[in-house]
Amino acid sequence: MRILILGGTWFLGKQLVLDALQRGWEVTTFTRGRSGTPPEGAEHIVGDRTDVDDLHRLAQAGPWDATIDTSAYDPWSVLTVLQTLGEGAGRYVLLSTVSAYQSWPVRQVSETSPLWRSRIDARETDPDVAELEPRFQYGMLKAGCEMAAQTAPGGTLILRPGVILGPGEYTGRMLTLFDRARRGGRWLLTDPDRRIQPVDVRDVATFALDRVEDGSTGAYNVVAPQLGHATYRDLITACLEVTDGTAEPVWVAWPWLREQDVKQWTEIPLWRVDVGTWEVDHRKAAAAGLVCRPLAKTIADTWADYQERPPVEHSRQAEHGMDPAKEAHLLAKWDQLQRRAARG
Repeated sequence: MRILILGGTWFLGKQLVLDALQRGWEVTTFTRGRSGTPPEGAEHIVGDRTDVDDLHRLAQAGPWDATIDTSAYDPWSVLTVLQTLGEGAGRYVLLSTVSAYQSWPVRQVSETSPLWRSRIDARETDPDVAELEPRFQYGMLKAGCEMAAQTAPGGTLILRPGVILGPGEYTGRMLTLFDRARRGGRWLLTDPDRRIQPVDVRDVATFALDRVEDGSTGAYNVVAPQLGHATYRDLITACLEVTDGTAEPVWVAWPWLREQDVKQWTEIPLWRVDVGTWEVDHRKAAAAGLVCRPLAKTIADTWADYQERPPVEHSRQAEHGMDPAKEAHLLAKWDQLQRRAARG
């Protein structure tokens, strides 16, 4: 097959390129050239997806059997890409997100759950978009991207991952967990038995390319199974094991921790109390062939990859982790609470 990847130089985009080349496919990547180059063997066209002249130049390199869009954010840019490439884009594969669901993470979601109300031509700078809270804005824009994707003349495949981990992960979640495991001392944590559904970047790439190859259309939640995959304790245990970390987990009650001004999802990475966070229906993707490797394997491979090369720098990395002084203060408060409870 001959495919175009919008993106392709880091994390999921890079993994898609590597896997496609391994299958013997011809791969063209289109990026601004600011975050490196794609793996050797791919044709790399430098340009901006928001520049119509650049898109017309890209179109001259087509046609393709499929276009995989890993960098869509504004719906109008998806619409512009499709209008410019036309039938040359082939089937259009959009990497969306579970954040496109209006009720995520508050409630369980499946592929039939309502998406955020959006517009096919929405832009991040539009007044009605800019006034939204960031998490609502993100979901609204991604839902709009899905609307725009449906205009593809060659058919549309939409993939909605949740949390993606694995080699090359750049958001700072795994870096923070690894660093904290190695720092030692008492480690403030909570909710050890919470089921979690992170998916390995390599499994996402395999599933995406398999669906490209078999001609699939429609939408799929690309997440790990809800049952039997992993718990939050499994995540922490794996981080301690691969790093030879000496930190001692202190599992405090999550209702108490929620009252202590701790930022969920960031100060304690991947911890969130909303019931729907890790209750995303995976059954449709599983029936279509999604296979998820054990979380411990993902963590081990991510750690090994970090030893060979540091992840790309990204602004989100600074969001993760808790100030050591704040952590020590909270641990002292928890200890005091436990002593009072013991005295009756």
